[in-house]
Amino acid sequence: MSAPAFLDALDLHAQLRSADAPVVLDATLVLHRPRFDGDFRAESGRDRWREAHLPGSRHVAIDTEFSVPHATHDHHAQPQGIADRLAALGVGEGTRVVVYDSVGTIWAARLWYLLDWIGVPVSVLDGGLAAWRSAGLPIESGDDATDSPGSARPAHGWEAHAVREAWVERDEIALARSGALVCGLPASAFAGAEPTRYSRRGHIPGSINVPARALFDRDGRILPVDDIRTRYRDAGADLDGELLLYCGGGISATANALALAHAGLRKVRVYDGSLEEWSADPSLPLETEEAFAASR
Repeated sequence: MSAPAFLDALDLHAQLRSADAPVVLDATLVLHRPRFDGDFRAESGRDRWREAHLPGSRHVAIDTEFSVPHATHDHHAQPQGIADRLAALGVGEGTRVVVYDSVGTIWAARLWYLLDWIGVPVSVLDGGLAAWRSAGLPIESGDDATDSPGSARPAHGWEAHAVREAWVERDEIALARSGALVCGLPASAFAGAEPTRYSRRGHIPGSINVPARALFDRDGRILPVDDIRTRYRDAGADLDGELLLYCGGGISATANALALAHAGLRKVRVYDGSLEEWSADPSLPLETEEAFAASR
């Protein structure tokens, strides 16, 4: 069973009142803007969730519950590990899931990508918590409430496996064809013009820039399909072939993948290590806008 990439707030509200209501997960994590190179500061979004959340939703610590520590970066968990954690949250085999956050959909996209990878029918709440509020829908506060519509008790465990190729490793990145390697960071970060959370500034040579947040409007809702395709084409992306997506730490890149899925383009893989891994190896090149301009 498949699910649309995005779900409108009013549609979700109606579904939460049905007998087969989806499980709703809040993936909010607060990632602070770096003040200097190497300044990586993140804090749990649980307090934000506790203050205001969708009725019956559960908060997940996506950086710990769905990640595995790696030498240079947190790596995605394996399919069975993801499924086991989902079962504890009330997600059984075939259970529909809706994910959201209150920080611009970037972390919801990361959770969506992981669940989609193992075949969970998952959608993202378009516009997140802000859209839910704007629609005048009810908000809860406090800790888990098990009697609210959409809440879920632990489910039986189930066997999980990947249903698609979702990841690309560092060695393959250097071999990417023209128009295939896409960076989802803001233009200023792509150019190396501002402090980075990682050890070195810039972008991987040969990559193009389609900022993930630019694929959403001012209210945090996804852009129309034609606009998404146009932004990729204008950046030089080859939409007829596979796209390899990266960013700083494999988060914004999943928002690129989410937008592409909304536009009907599923031939994508994400470089999970992204610049966190790439910049840690001084032998690997990074290009700034000045160097890029000088080479043309």
